[in-house]
Amino acid sequence: MYINDLSLPPLVVAQAGESYNHNTNENRWIEVLVDCPGIAKEAVTEPEEGEKEEKLYTYRLPAGLEVKLGDILSVPFGRQLVGGIAIRLLAQPPANLAPAEIRDVEDVIHPKFFRESYWQLLERVSQYYYTPLIQVIRTALPPGLLGRSQTRLRLKPENIPSGANEFVGLAAREILKILQSQGSGDYSFKFMRRQIKGFDRGKKQLLQRGWVETYIEMPRYSRPQTKPVVTLIVSIPPIDLNKRQREILEVLRRHGGELWLSEFLQICNTTTPTLRRLEEKGCIVIEEREILRSDRGPTVTADQPKSLSLAQSQALSTIKELDGYATVLLHGVTGSGKTEVYLQAIAPLLAQGKSALVLVPEIGLTPQLTDRFRARFGNKVSVYHSALSTGERYDTWRQMLAGEPQVVIGTRSAVFAPLPNLGLIILDEEHDSSFKQDSPIPTYHARTVAQWRAELENCPLVLGSATPSLESWISVRISDTKTDRHGDAEKFSVTASPRPRHVLQRGEPPQRSGSRVPVSSHYLSLPERIHSRPLPPVEVVDMRQELQQGNRSIFSRSLQEALQQLKQRGQQGILFIHRRGHSTFVSCRSCGFVLECPHCDVSLAYHHTEEGAPQMLRCHYCNYARSHPKNCPECSSPYLKFFGSGTQRVAQELAKQFPELRLIRFDSDTTRTKGAHRTLLTQFANGEADLLVGTQMLTKGLDLPQVTLVGVVAADGLLHLSDYRASERAFQTLTQVAGRAGRGEDPGKVIVQTYTPEHPVIEAVQNHDYQSFTDAELEQRQALNYPPHGRLILLRLSSLDPMEVENTAQAIATALSQQEGLDILGPAPASILRVANRYRWQIMLKFAPDALPQLPDWEQVHQLCPKSVSLTIDVDPINMM
Repeated sequence: MYINDLSLPPLVVAQAGESYNHNTNENRWIEVLVDCPGIAKEAVTEPEEGEKEEKLYTYRLPAGLEVKLGDILSVPFGRQLVGGIAIRLLAQPPANLAPAEIRDVEDVIHPKFFRESYWQLLERVSQYYYTPLIQVIRTALPPGLLGRSQTRLRLKPENIPSGANEFVGLAAREILKILQSQGSGDYSFKFMRRQIKGFDRGKKQLLQRGWVETYIEMPRYSRPQTKPVVTLIVSIPPIDLNKRQREILEVLRRHGGELWLSEFLQICNTTTPTLRRLEEKGCIVIEEREILRSDRGPTVTADQPKSLSLAQSQALSTIKELDGYATVLLHGVTGSGKTEVYLQAIAPLLAQGKSALVLVPEIGLTPQLTDRFRARFGNKVSVYHSALSTGERYDTWRQMLAGEPQVVIGTRSAVFAPLPNLGLIILDEEHDSSFKQDSPIPTYHARTVAQWRAELENCPLVLGSATPSLESWISVRISDTKTDRHGDAEKFSVTASPRPRHVLQRGEPPQRSGSRVPVSSHYLSLPERIHSRPLPPVEVVDMRQELQQGNRSIFSRSLQEALQQLKQRGQQGILFIHRRGHSTFVSCRSCGFVLECPHCDVSLAYHHTEEGAPQMLRCHYCNYARSHPKNCPECSSPYLKFFGSGTQRVAQELAKQFPELRLIRFDSDTTRTKGAHRTLLTQFANGEADLLVGTQMLTKGLDLPQVTLVGVVAADGLLHLSDYRASERAFQTLTQVAGRAGRGEDPGKVIVQTYTPEHPVIEAVQNHDYQSFTDAELEQRQALNYPPHGRLILLRLSSLDPMEVENTAQAIATALSQQEGLDILGPAPASILRVANRYRWQIMLKFAPDALPQLPDWEQVHQLCPKSVSLTIDVDPINMM
């Protein structure tokens, strides 16, 4: 299917005093937002490096080229062609710019992309997260769509006489030598300038003699992938065909009149010239047809809607009755059937010609969820995330633009999916911190952007979780609302994030007012598992007592006994450990020296590869790796010991103590390759292993009915972190992983190993008590004015020079101290001062929860940063590292 006519309404941007009619040929000038961040010269001049102002550039529209607002264009910029967005058509060029100097638009790369509501969304992200608009656009578009050309030099061997080196200078001879050494005789200017001193002078000599030529290589945008197809176009073959030709046409007719060329040649045992002769006779047509590159996954058996419990039915009814923008918090315990509610809420929307967007926190969650959606909706389901190839993302993106009713499932970047007729947005596991982007900019939270998008598209937003984030919980005032435990929902008015305002007038500063708008909000409860299955009992094991009683294993006696019973009962289990790798650090038992990364202020973790392979130490921050030394680098002692446990260490201990148990490791080390998540989960679901050993990936929505045992090997690694969100994250993680047990017919059991069984988080997890944990946590947050009872902006600074970054942080903090209503914490070194040889400092800004304040001019703040200091502004930060 070709997607050429993407009939989306053109973006109409507010005029800045100019009058224009974009449907006439009188307006032959256009302002373009160019994909050249950090450059502030007019498009007619050569850009200078280091300038950081973002602005629009004026271009001329050549005769015959139709450009609409919102088109993605290719335009000349300096000595290259770059991508840009058509922003505003002009009746006349700016007064300070001579028409003769204005350069022409090269071409339209993608027509009619940016609709008005979509543009407003991108602009809101730009303003709220202090990010240049073009950077937000890069985040929203598939990779490769905005690209750059390069100028290249190509050899013309037919014009070069023998003994040519005698007629030119040294630089020209070097150019010829390099070009002649390569088969195509073709190199970029950029490469040649690095290799040859005096390149421009030598190039000029060669061009004058006609021995070389220059040309511009266009940007390598993602292009549709095509494949030749053979189509039968006659019902009755001509009489002048021979027997073999008639046989070929009969084969094509029996296959429906159409086959891929490669497949047809194989079936008929024929050749392309033979088919070309049939084409000349008007019997068939051979043409290129697009192949959509998409992650379709394996074939799944069709599924039918399931019968719902009373709570599910009431939740579904409330969602289906929503008309327009509303926020729904679907709070359902693990295994309560939230996904079935999603499926049945989406079905009528597809029938109405609308689409749905489903966001999940991790790629690892998409295979199982996608299979369930495809079983229900077939080929109307697409996936969109960073693990797809560039071609797959590009084709899926273009399919969305077609406007056909569809369901898109993706990770946080899919919140920008260009679905033109959006009827519902769902954030599954909405509490998960993976929805927040730490780097690169914009540091957006998919939940926040989804709220803005739902309002702009006037559609409901459903936030689903067994452990809702405190922000979502407080936003619907759950503590002030009595909600029936059987799922009855109340509707009430609450405050929401600031409404995205209209498109900026030219020169108008971003608004950050504190105005709030009332929205329709609903709390929907699914308090029981489907079929009234009980939540698994949680046994808390005090590892201090285990040690006192002589058990030095990383497995408690209770967990060991449960593991031994798995094989006997033909059941499966999950072991959760919060870190990957083998050991968290390596230390000398003689002098206490800890092996650290030379580029970061962290210890190196031991990673075991395979038996007999060299022992490797790796940094989890900069990926530095080295072999494990035989002796201590400090005192030469041979007594180096591994401390702490990761997934590799747990897997090794399991193999020693329980050799009869088959296990699969499920962490970022074992799921690096494409499709690895699906492969490992499929193997486990098919009973090819008894245990799944992994990290946080295991906590995110996996539905494995045969799992009856969940063991948390070391819960303490989640509890004692220098982050005000540590308790909330620990409760969510432990509750979610516990919820993997007992989803099938057999009851489940959870064993949590800890050295602090009296910790409030452990007690709340043991009792499945979300309410009491939330009340206590919110009380602490309120006392300290931390989110959701306050707002934060984190300024992260880094530099190779430790003194320069410290001085810069002090200067910025001083400049910000003049702002009223702003509590400044810091500047202070980051908890890990040095990462990848860059020294890091932080400034925390704390203020009231109602809105972002009128902060100082951030251009001035950036001006306080030398070029060697990097500054990132993280609004509503999640990661305080």
